[in-house]
Amino acid sequence: MTDDTYTPPEVWTWDAESGGTFASTNRPIAGATHDKELPVGEHPFQLYSMGTPNGVKVTVMFEELLAAGHDAEYDAWLIRIGDGDQFGSGFVEVNPNSKIPAMVDRSGPEPIDVFESGSILIHLAEKFGAFLPASGPQRAEVMNWLMWQMGSAPYLGGGFGHFYAYAPEKYEYPINRFAMETKRQLDVLDKRLADRPFIAGQEYSIADMAIWPWYGNLALGRQYNAGKFLSVHEYKNVVAWAEKILDRDAVQRGRMVNRTFGEPHEQLLERHDASDFETKTQDKIGDKG
Repeated sequence: MTDDTYTPPEVWTWDAESGGTFASTNRPIAGATHDKELPVGEHPFQLYSMGTPNGVKVTVMFEELLAAGHDAEYDAWLIRIGDGDQFGSGFVEVNPNSKIPAMVDRSGPEPIDVFESGSILIHLAEKFGAFLPASGPQRAEVMNWLMWQMGSAPYLGGGFGHFYAYAPEKYEYPINRFAMETKRQLDVLDKRLADRPFIAGQEYSIADMAIWPWYGNLALGRQYNAGKFLSVHEYKNVVAWAEKILDRDAVQRGRMVNRTFGEPHEQLLERHDASDFETKTQDKIGDKG
């Protein structure tokens, strides 16, 4: 034990922000902090999101649906989580949990609020009959792996990513704890992909779309600048799968939407038309976005 070992008080109180990246997004209470209506575009689906791994899942799904010929046109509005947009009254009305992504399906007689990335993927897959088998063992397999991602990613993002990349101070115990679990999860995927091209079997599905933004990017060395630390090259099947998914045109487009970081030509802050990918990336419009 060291001299700076933390002793929890008898009753926890919220005295100050926890520090580190994204500290301003964390608070122990729910609800809106300010009044702000959400914009509404002309398309059947209104997405309110940011290009984090959870946001990318949904924009990839939309772009895959469009590429497959489905009538899935959407408006993607940027929610800047670092600025607290997710605590605006309009966003909280759609998602009381104040997390991106959130979506309003306006394609029917009554708007439907859908939040949590996995829920949005299932909603769209069932609506269009795409990327999710309707029944039987294959559907169960896709759902198994979708739920695996939903349960596992907090260890990767909120656990490993937080303590390794974002925490104001580095501590050996939490980094080791979550690095161990992250490597175990990569090994789970590596063994899974040893004898099949996609996560749920022979067909590309919403399971791949959900897992790739987290673990695919990690395997490609793009997540938390932690590729070398985690020896991601050891997971050859995951790397090969991640590269194969990245090669898809719809994935290339989806990962650009609501993106606020990286190369300017890969940042499309908002997406309202397919032509936006050619005319409205940050290298084209700069500060005007």
